[in-house]
Amino acid sequence: MTTNNYAGIPDEFAKLDSAKIVLIPVPYDGTSTWQKGSDKGPDAFLDASANMELYDIETDTEVYQQGVFLADAITENTSPEAMVDAVHKTTKKYIKKNKFVTVFGGEHSISIGTIRAFNEMFPSLTVLHIDAHADLRKSYEGTSCNHACAVYEASQNTNLIQVGIRSMDVMEKSVMDLEKTYFAHEMAIDDTWMDAAIDQMTDNVFITFDLDAFDPSIMPSTGTPEPGGLLWYETLEFLKQVFKEKNVVGFDIVELCPNKIEKSSDFLAAKLYYKMLSYKFMDEGINDEYDNTFDISKQKNNTSKFNDDDEY
Repeated sequence: MTTNNYAGIPDEFAKLDSAKIVLIPVPYDGTSTWQKGSDKGPDAFLDASANMELYDIETDTEVYQQGVFLADAITENTSPEAMVDAVHKTTKKYIKKNKFVTVFGGEHSISIGTIRAFNEMFPSLTVLHIDAHADLRKSYEGTSCNHACAVYEASQNTNLIQVGIRSMDVMEKSVMDLEKTYFAHEMAIDDTWMDAAIDQMTDNVFITFDLDAFDPSIMPSTGTPEPGGLLWYETLEFLKQVFKEKNVVGFDIVELCPNKIEKSSDFLAAKLYYKMLSYKFMDEGINDEYDNTFDISKQKNNTSKFNDDDEY
């Protein structure tokens, strides 16, 4: 076992050439406006992952055997714009290698870069935004790459569906598509919201998951906790259904703000990541040297437009 690998998995499952999955850590916390510390999130997540059982009971799988390559962390922090650009370029580089690309932040501004990359590479993309906050400001505190602007670009360029929202500024109403927004107070009394949201999705789906979507009773270690959030099993039920019915092309998880005396949040983040991988690959056999890519048949047939500058 090698501690530098994701979850301490054996080297044979951690090599880029044979892994189906790529994990990119982005320890960035440059625009947070309340509690700082989400830049420590990726390390806390990886530490918890290394102490997690790797057999998933529900799916009867050990998804790490599909191969998980832990990429170098993106540490660009000279400006929010430079960080977003670095995330965008690195994410697209690995998509073009036919990998199932996942990203762990860091604050939610990193998702501007991930969403941009996936939208360029997959047609008719739905962005499933699971969050307590709307994050639809066009600009905040002098930049469009603020965490409060995380899905504004997606609202303009993709099919954006928002789930779990329970905090927003009034001006965000002018940007929000109310028909595709599932507010937490309505979800609490509506048994049909999961099916309704999935019915609005196109086939290709990218998931951006802000951990403050969870209720702080089970996920207190976030930068901006909001009462009245999602609980564990309802969240898994929804995610499993999305993975089953749609072609989830990638995902990111953001806003873990670790607390030295509260480790359960770190472990929840680790478990959520592994669960999402388990749902993605639950119907596939064990990885082998002749099958090291996930199904990208629905990727845009536009790689010819990329030049050598896209290889990093």
